[in-house]
Amino acid sequence: MDRVALFDVDGTLVDSNHLHVVAWWEALRQDGHHVPTHAIHRAIGLPGEDLLEHLLGAGRDRSRDGRLSGAHDALYGTYFERLLAFDGAADLLRKLAGSGWKVVLVTSAKDRELAALRGALDADDAITATATSDDVEEGKPAPDPIEHALSLVGGAAEGAVFVGDSVWDMKAARRAGVRPVALLCGGVPRQDLTEAGAVAVYDDAADLLAHLGSGPFATGQDGSG
Repeated sequence: MDRVALFDVDGTLVDSNHLHVVAWWEALRQDGHHVPTHAIHRAIGLPGEDLLEHLLGAGRDRSRDGRLSGAHDALYGTYFERLLAFDGAADLLRKLAGSGWKVVLVTSAKDRELAALRGALDADDAITATATSDDVEEGKPAPDPIEHALSLVGGAAEGAVFVGDSVWDMKAARRAGVRPVALLCGGVPRQDLTEAGAVAVYDDAADLLAHLGSGPFATGQDGSG
């Protein structure tokens, strides 16, 4: 059975979460919404429409969603050339690919944003496929993105591990029947990640790389970090 290593990108492999927070905060502010940055941070990882629903509620003026998302995209786009991958991120993907894992990115990023993230990561040689929220009807925390990612490489849930940094990542992996592994580099507290289903928690990609021999990627079972 093929082994599949699924990875979220923002906040997991690339240090971009807080840039998203600032971009959403400013986009919302420009439209008259004053949302605390800590609330925005907890919503990062959701697709744009779901993020706005989470922050503004179902009773909002939905006709403004496109304007808000467009403002976020424009503001976030000013950071593209300065995006940086976390230490060890590219090495982690190459190590797994070299060990026979199929590496698949599972992200809500689109088009130019995804290209910028992959440019910052600089590990295309290790990546088998990429699945985005545009490919499915529902984004994380629904299992759809992960199930779609597995279908791209002919993988099965029981042979897969999903690495992410958000509560939404952990919930999506659980619902898809995939082992969830969490990284703390996205800024979400350890307790929140474990309560959402993480079977192992590491500081960042470099920490996970250093412990590949003793965690879920080594044993296929629950591990700890």
